[in-house]
Amino acid sequence: MKLLATRWRGVCAALGTMVILCSCSSTSNAPQPGTPAFYWSAAKETWGLGDYAKAIDNLDKLSSDSEYAGRAQPWLLIVTSGLSQGYTDLAESYESGARINKAEPLTFRRQANNYRNAASRLALHFAEVYQDFQKGKEDSVTLALPYPSGSPNPVVTLARVGNGILPPANEMEMAQKRSLERAVLLEACRAAGAPDDPAKTQELLKSGDAKVPRAVFVTAMARALYEASQMYTSRKLDDPEKLKIFCSRAQEALKTVPESKETKDLNSKIAAALKQAKAG
Repeated sequence: MKLLATRWRGVCAALGTMVILCSCSSTSNAPQPGTPAFYWSAAKETWGLGDYAKAIDNLDKLSSDSEYAGRAQPWLLIVTSGLSQGYTDLAESYESGARINKAEPLTFRRQANNYRNAASRLALHFAEVYQDFQKGKEDSVTLALPYPSGSPNPVVTLARVGNGILPPANEMEMAQKRSLERAVLLEACRAAGAPDDPAKTQELLKSGDAKVPRAVFVTAMARALYEASQMYTSRKLDDPEKLKIFCSRAQEALKTVPESKETKDLNSKIAAALKQAKAG
């Protein structure tokens, strides 16, 4: 019995040592907090959970001076411009609802203003990141973001809001989430050179290190800059200076890519917006 007990204690000790060694090995392989690898891993994790705000925080820490900058910047541009558009879509729905619902127009307009201000903050963040991105000269852009969640289909609840129907709080919360996911997904499709084609975008992003021509990506960003400018018109946030800044940056972006029907059409829209702002 003593012999068996001794052997059992030996086995337990060996197993304990193995557990400790495995634990140490596992810990040593994990990215250390505060390192670029840690923030990159955290960005992927929070993105997968649908926590865009935390994903942005993690990507911000990588977008300038790190070995991940070339992958973090395009991802950050897509998520900030996509979210800005998503909040704009929400604001437009409530603005439309305010015109129809004569009994509670202030409730709709208040929410429209909240969403528009959120869109503006993200658009300004987007424009700031683009300033750094445009310094790059590579012929292609790396899209290392995982395929976004959500559906490209319009959010049904927003159509009801636009018709003046105020949904319950829990329903509107879900509609907001879906609207933001949808806008980010559509922006990713556009940045990948596959507008309104989620299936093609999903296939492209499957590699985890997709390459798209810089001209394609920059054209998509120029369009996002122009679209952001439209929230500063006199009927919305009424900030002509910001409108001019976004339009000017969109024009500068388009100067760096070959001319096409798409860029000519976009340049015409930008010129019209600047003319109208000047007249106003």
